[in-house]
Amino acid sequence: MPVPMADANAWATAMNNLGMPPLGLGTQTLMTDYDPNLGMMADYTSMNPLMPGLGLVPDIPVIKEIIHCKSCTLFPPNPNLPPPATRDRPPGCKTIFVGGLPENSTEQTIDEIFGPCGGIIAIRKSKKNFCHIRFAEEFTVDKALYLSGYRIRMGSSTDKKDSGRLHVDFAQARDDLYEWECYQRMLAREERHRRKIEEDLMRPPSPPPIVHYSDHECSLLGDKIKEDGQFAEAVRVLLTWLERGEVNRRNANNFYSMIQASNSHIRRLMSEKAQHEKEMEEAKERFKTALSTTLAQFEQIVSVFQAASKQKAWDHFTKAQRKNLDVWRKQAQEIRNLQNEQLMGIRQEKEMEMSDDDMEDHPHSKHPEDSAVSQAEALKEENDSLRCQLDAYRNEVELLKQEQNNNQPARSEEDNTHSQQLSFLQQALQGMQTQLIKMQEELRRREAELEKSLEEKQQMNKEVQTLKEGLQNLQSQKNTEKTQVGIMSTFLHVHPFGASLEYICSYLQRLDSKISTGEVEALLSRLPCTFRQELTGVGASLEKRWNFCGFQGIRSL
Repeated sequence: MPVPMADANAWATAMNNLGMPPLGLGTQTLMTDYDPNLGMMADYTSMNPLMPGLGLVPDIPVIKEIIHCKSCTLFPPNPNLPPPATRDRPPGCKTIFVGGLPENSTEQTIDEIFGPCGGIIAIRKSKKNFCHIRFAEEFTVDKALYLSGYRIRMGSSTDKKDSGRLHVDFAQARDDLYEWECYQRMLAREERHRRKIEEDLMRPPSPPPIVHYSDHECSLLGDKIKEDGQFAEAVRVLLTWLERGEVNRRNANNFYSMIQASNSHIRRLMSEKAQHEKEMEEAKERFKTALSTTLAQFEQIVSVFQAASKQKAWDHFTKAQRKNLDVWRKQAQEIRNLQNEQLMGIRQEKEMEMSDDDMEDHPHSKHPEDSAVSQAEALKEENDSLRCQLDAYRNEVELLKQEQNNNQPARSEEDNTHSQQLSFLQQALQGMQTQLIKMQEELRRREAELEKSLEEKQQMNKEVQTLKEGLQNLQSQKNTEKTQVGIMSTFLHVHPFGASLEYICSYLQRLDSKISTGEVEALLSRLPCTFRQELTGVGASLEKRWNFCGFQGIRSL
């Protein structure tokens, strides 16, 4: 509890008894706002962090005051000195080291000093003026560190054995570390338990167990496979039975019948797929119509901005309005261009789809060999399906025969039914065999047509290649003649009195040694509007010369 001081000399005497140099003697004041009549600073509120209900706030500067205990007095350190150094805080620290105790101090004195900080579990005092104090809570260690640097004096004695300077620091204790590790393990267990509960809640429910194979379950499953609503669940059960390996020689026919029933759903699925594709096309058409309507409205908006940009209306707007109109017009044009690109992309996709449909509808006009291949593959698939059906009928006939052989007693109504079924199956088998023979003949005929079309295609490819080569040669020849005409025109234009054929050929042969005199003469004769032949000289000196006359028609005009 702080005691007011009416005289500054008492403060100086107390500090001198503790071995500290007194401050503020003579004309020097301790603080400018110190009021000796009140014994406290006028603008500061006194604060004792060891008072019950108060804790340390490290960001706010704390003014340390004198602390009076029953058997000792604590004097605050010099505020101008740096704070005392401390070691790194160990995890879960509840124990502190206290050094600089007076030689005559006891455990009762230590309890009086550090008891207000919090509950003390144990005090271990040494003979060398230090001790270790273990608190019950971790936050009380921070309050105890507040007393580091305080000067302690036992009673009113000035003996050195009754005075000292406290140094409080963190201490590493095995008990603190053990408790901290136990607490961390408890937190880890709680976290694992919480995560496990969350995973259990998020885990999807397990599927119901699938029963094992039996004749009763097989008959029920066969009925379910034939129904569209229960087909998915029934196929999953059939797949599980097959993966488990529950197929044997006795029940192989039952499994074959179920697999055949599963195969019969292919047509239904194909029809559903076609229906979905039709709905998708209708949705595309609706989207295209809506997009065209939106684009037309965008065009109208852009037309409005273009009309407003004309001089008749533009001159009547203010500068700010013109700026806004320009910004709006650019934005509308950008959005319109984006919509146009999207619509063009849809149209291109539709044209590509239409071209693919045309190729499929007219296979003989464009790609007869591709259509023949696809038809041959379709015939093969149909042939395979017919074979499977024939095998199924044969298996059923064999089963009926086995049952008839096992039941040799007198023929009853059941035997008559079996015989009728057998006759029906034989008739169906004969019909399927006839159809299979026809399909095989059709397949052979289509294969022969396919081979013939492939040969025709190879021959047409050879002809096309020959025409391409001829076209390339003709193009190169035309390019060469054009180059030669240009060179000869320039050469004869430089020679206004003309040049002989040999002179022209010698000049051209410097550029291309394969040029002959006949080719040059034929080229000159083929262009009478550009090159003209004249006779010069008299008698024995008579000579034929070629002149360039391409500019004469222009001069006459």
